[in-house]
Formats: sequence, C-alpha cells, structure tokens
Amino acid sequence: MKKIEAVIKPFKLDEVKEALNQIGVTGMTISEVKGFGRQRGHKEIYRGAEYQVDFVPKIKLGIVVDEAATSQVVEVIKDHAKTGKIGDGKIFISSLEETIRIRTGETGLDAI
Repeated sequence: MKKIEAVIKPFKLDEVKEALNQIGVTGMTISEVKGFGRQRGHKEIYRGAEYQVDFVPKIKLGIVVDEAATSQVVEVIKDHAKTGKIGDGKIFISSLEETIRIRTGETGLDAI
C-alpha cells in the first residue's frame, strides 16, 4: 500500500476530487493548510497598502491506495491540479506498513 499526499491550490480541489472519483478512489482526507515553497509567499495590496503574505493557503489531500494504483492516482492529480503557474504544489508518496479499519478490525487492502 502507498500513502499519497498532495498539496494543491484550493480552487483545484473539486476538479481533482471528481477526477479521482472517476478512477475509483473511494476515500480521501482533506486538510486546509498554509505554507510556502520556493516563492516564499507573495505580496498583496489591500486598501492601498502593500503587505507580505508569508504562508499561502493550500489544500492537502491524503489518499491510501494499492501499490498498483499509485501511478494512475498520481497522474490524475498531476493532470487536474496543474495550472502551469508557480505554486501548483507537490505530491509525496510513501510506503504504508499497515492499515486497520477500527469499526471491523479489517486490515491491509480490505481496510481501505
């Protein structure tokens, strides 16, 4: 099993979620997060005053999938989260040792 974490722009969430549903992803966790990458935030103007926004709002998706589905899920996220502009986000993939469904006690792929 693999855990895929993707940090994307908030306005891309619906598009990514819909595309993941179409390929059979049955669950995901979504968090509103703030952060910065190479751009180190950005400047905005509010009522004529310029100020620095150090932490940019983002959405963090957490998805657990079978190892065989990993590349397809990653491609869908890349295709649907991309704007071509700085700050599109990142995708992190890590191995998952075990998954347990609390309600039933199922483990592994059955728990996903």
